[in-house]
Amino acid sequence: MKSRFFVAAFALPLAVSSAYAQDSSPVRISGFGTAALTWSDTDQAEFARPNQASGVKKDPRTGVDSNLGLQADYTVNSWLSVTGQGLVRKDGEDNYGAELTWAFAKAKISDQLSVRVGRLVLPTFMISEYRNVGYANTFLRPPQEVYSQVPLNSVDGADLTWQQAYGDTTFTAQLALGRSKTTLGSNVDAELNRLRALTLTAEHGPFTVRVGRTETKLTVEAAQFNSIVSALNTAGNAFKISQLNDMARLVDNHKKKGSFTSAGLGMDWNNIIAQTEYAKRKVDTASGSTDSWYVLGGYRIGKFVPYYSHAKLSVSSDFVNTIPTACAAGSPAACNATVRTLRSTLESLRTGTNNGAQSTDSIGLRWDFASSADLKFQVDRIKPDSKGLFVHTVSGFKGPVTVAAVAVDFIF
Repeated sequence: MKSRFFVAAFALPLAVSSAYAQDSSPVRISGFGTAALTWSDTDQAEFARPNQASGVKKDPRTGVDSNLGLQADYTVNSWLSVTGQGLVRKDGEDNYGAELTWAFAKAKISDQLSVRVGRLVLPTFMISEYRNVGYANTFLRPPQEVYSQVPLNSVDGADLTWQQAYGDTTFTAQLALGRSKTTLGSNVDAELNRLRALTLTAEHGPFTVRVGRTETKLTVEAAQFNSIVSALNTAGNAFKISQLNDMARLVDNHKKKGSFTSAGLGMDWNNIIAQTEYAKRKVDTASGSTDSWYVLGGYRIGKFVPYYSHAKLSVSSDFVNTIPTACAAGSPAACNATVRTLRSTLESLRTGTNNGAQSTDSIGLRWDFASSADLKFQVDRIKPDSKGLFVHTVSGFKGPVTVAAVAVDFIF
């Protein structure tokens, strides 16, 4: 299905672009990509980017950090335009999938105000608009401690953008409304409904400041959680133990209130490059809340930029297991065994809510060897709390883990 979306989005603009090749065409085709090789120093866990079903161990792989994007822009008239963008990369279904990341019509209402309708980028992060464009970023990949916290990239809906310059400072406000859905892994789907996002940005010379707030109703369809919820409710109703039903409501991941608040600062001044971002995610489920941040610093020396970054993700949970250790006297014979099993299951789930916590120290080098291409080399030293953000971990796994990657970013 994704491949068909990709073809539909770009076959027509490409054909139109070819037809107008000899004229001043209203169609503009552009693209970007990253060709990368990634590896780590362990075979006990796989390093993967957000929304990837599998990652890399010791044997180098291209799928973790590689992608290819194509964009078509069509100018209808002085106030109306249409944009489509497709992206090919490894995804939550463990294959190279083509997804339609942008597909919107933009109307310019005035010099300061514009509205877009269709599939838009989800404006949750400081670099949401170009997070997949490696050439536009100093680091080889966005720090996953922050950028894994909202794994959805697009929203189907509309946004309103207002931009005004006051002296040397430009202010931008963006309000987005809509819904979004994606596959997070095998038999795991996430959906955001009634999504509302507001971002405020100020740009002054080499400095950029941005704050954002996103609120939504979150639904995660996962067989594991659905099975636990069903078992808790069945036992709670059968044995008249209200704590079991309370835990079922907490574990249930359907239409739960969620919010994501972020603030960022960027600077590119006198060859000094600095960037930092803080984000807080809150979800009314057992999955817990997160605090994450990163800071990056680099220095431009001709065509080279050596850089260092540190990122940290902390997970906190209000999940308190209230299931009793035993049933009341006179309860059915099966009650004690059922309650103990469910309590143990909830304990394992509660412990798992902290598994994402980790920190990463990264050093890297960017070389702009061409006008529209760069070469990057980056080494990450990742210290996970339990399994951190690694996938397919084996018993006994523990950090720290070293991950290295070399990549060529390009735009056209």
